[in-house]
Amino acid sequence: MAVPFPAGGRHPGWPARLGALRVGTGVVELRPVRLLDGAAWSSLRLRDEAHLAPWEPTMPGTWAQRHSSAEWPGRWMLLRSAARKGTALPFAITLDGRLAGHVMIGNVVREPLLSAYVGYWCDRGVTGSGVTTAAVALAVDHCLGPAGLHRIEATVRPENSASRRVLVKLGFREEGLFRRYLDVDGAWRDHLCFAMTAEEVPVGGLAGRLVASGRAERA
Repeated sequence: MAVPFPAGGRHPGWPARLGALRVGTGVVELRPVRLLDGAAWSSLRLRDEAHLAPWEPTMPGTWAQRHSSAEWPGRWMLLRSAARKGTALPFAITLDGRLAGHVMIGNVVREPLLSAYVGYWCDRGVTGSGVTTAAVALAVDHCLGPAGLHRIEATVRPENSASRRVLVKLGFREEGLFRRYLDVDGAWRDHLCFAMTAEEVPVGGLAGRLVASGRAERA
């Protein structure tokens, strides 16, 4: 069901705190990104350059320059502005209360498409532990439910097996290959397109399916 964009500038489903789901490494929750996240964000991004850089768009400047703590206030203001305009839902992933990554719902388009994309990154120290899967499940349930969207897409490099596993576990459909889709890590890279619509969300949501399968617990 379409949710109308309200007067006053805030779109349905934002701001929001989502969770919590307990996985093997702790309790996963989502909340809006904060200005005070800068130091933790910079520390994670600088430490995990080798883990993250192969999958992220090519941008001006060095990785260290783009991910210094001084860069965060400007990024945060852009994210806050997009959230207020209704074009994005920028979530911080927290694990036992500490910053562990981001889930970004971007390019939000209202009627008639009611669509968006989901992107995500997570602390390499908890990769493979179910944190990212739980976080994306919470975000997609929210988008295809309270936020009133109908379709969520994700594009992933074919070589990014970890990210592909997240989407497959959650039930995203692989729809095709986009040739030379995005400039990533210094070259135009092919990306696989995955998608899910509201009709494909199981009763109880994606998070509920994780709990039913034993991959997570309600916290």
